[in-house]
Formats: sequence, structure tokens, C-alpha cells
Amino acid sequence: MEFTEEQLKRYSRHIILPEVGGKGQKKISEAKVLIVGAGGLGCPVGYYLAAAGVGTMALVDNDTVELSNLQRQIAHSVKTLNVNKAESAKQTFEALNPDVNVVAIKERINSKNILGLIRDYDIVVDGTDNFPTRYLINDACVMLRKPLVSGAILRFEGQVTTILPGEGPCYRCLFEEPPPPGLVPSCQEAGVLGVLPGVIGALQATEVLKLILGKGRPLKGNLLIYDALGVNFRKVKIPRNDNCPVCGKDPSIKELTDLPEEYCSI
Repeated sequence: MEFTEEQLKRYSRHIILPEVGGKGQKKISEAKVLIVGAGGLGCPVGYYLAAAGVGTMALVDNDTVELSNLQRQIAHSVKTLNVNKAESAKQTFEALNPDVNVVAIKERINSKNILGLIRDYDIVVDGTDNFPTRYLINDACVMLRKPLVSGAILRFEGQVTTILPGEGPCYRCLFEEPPPPGLVPSCQEAGVLGVLPGVIGALQATEVLKLILGKGRPLKGNLLIYDALGVNFRKVKIPRNDNCPVCGKDPSIKELTDLPEEYCSI
């Protein structure tokens, strides 16, 4: 593709970077990224990927905007209260950058639709807040060999990892099974610092752009944990589990299933 004069100006700070340049910006403009969840994490991830000029970005969310969301979900506003979150975020991101094709998918991810939803995308971002969906996304990405950038937040702490199926550990290598229902409180029960998803979401967006460009070292095999109160980052190695039920040598999970709804949120 040839960049217009307006696009050259818009992406000039990328293009002058030797690690990006015109070829890298073209890769960004041709990339297809699917973001599951247009809430606390999906909002900053989508904002920065839209600003970067990612060509096609799909947002999957069947929830609607509530007033309590606005403390942290920065793609929404009082003008979009009661509007579907994927649609609300689509309006925001397209207003920021009309170059980006934003697809609003007003569905709930489940074992029957997830493979069809992610199949045509290059990279998947997990911005969800519950264990059933988190495990489902991981398993589907492993089965389709799709890179997955996963994030989670609670109270004053967040975490990020990048899963490259076939090259490193998956989410089940780290946490083989979800904790028992009720053990881990949800953000609704325990709260979350409003700016925290901005930090974690920006890190997720950074991982996505690195994967698109093929630059730097992704967080493959590492869990990056951020403690906002202590202003501390620490990286924990995730060993690949040869007995992992989904990515191990002899996987026992060969078909996708939905976990019971009573499993706790995170």
C-alpha cells in the first residue's frame, strides 16, 4: 500500500523509528487483531492499537456500558450509557483513527463460536474478567496456533503474558485448572484502581505491536506482574508443562467445552 500524505504525517513518529519504518507501519496497517472484552483492559488496548493504525480490529463483548464502568473503561462515556460496549468502543476508536476498520461483535464467547470468531485474525488479546472465558480463549488459541496476549487486573495488581502456541507455555501450563468457585473475588467484589487497567492494557498493546513487527522479545514463557502500590514490576518464569492437558505431548483436551458459570471471576 502507498501511504497518503495525511497517513505519513499521522504515523510519522513510527516511521522515523528504524525498528518500524514504512515497512513496519505497513505490517501494522495490514494486521488483524481480535480483542475479547471491551472493558477495563480492552479499552486501552484498543485505543493504542487504533492510534497505531492496526488495519482491522474486532471487539467482542455482549455487555452494555454502565455508570460504574466509567471509572476505568476509558473508551466509553456518559453518552454511551446502556449502549453495547463493543459498539461504544468502535465509535471511539473510529473517531480517533478512521483508517482502522473496527468490527463490533455483540456476542458472548463460548465453545461453539470461538473458533469461528478468532480463525481469521492474526493475534488475539484476552481482556476478560472471568475464568471460564480465559481458559476457553487459551485452549482455542492453542488449537488454532494463534498468538495470545493475556492480561488480568485486581485491586492494585495486574499481570501480562504472551502465549505463542508451539513455542512456549500456555495459560494452563501456569494454572492447569481454575480455582474453586468463590476463592478469588471479582473486581466487583474486591475493587480495582481505575488507572491500573491503563498500565496493563498499554503493556498488552505493546506486546501486540512487537508481535506484528517481529521486533524485541515478547513475554513468551514469562508472567509480568505489576504492583501499583509498591511501584514494582517482577517477572516470573513459566515453565512449559509437557503434561499440559491442552499443549502437552499427549493433550487430553481435544475439544472445547464451557466451564460452569459458578467459577469465580478474576
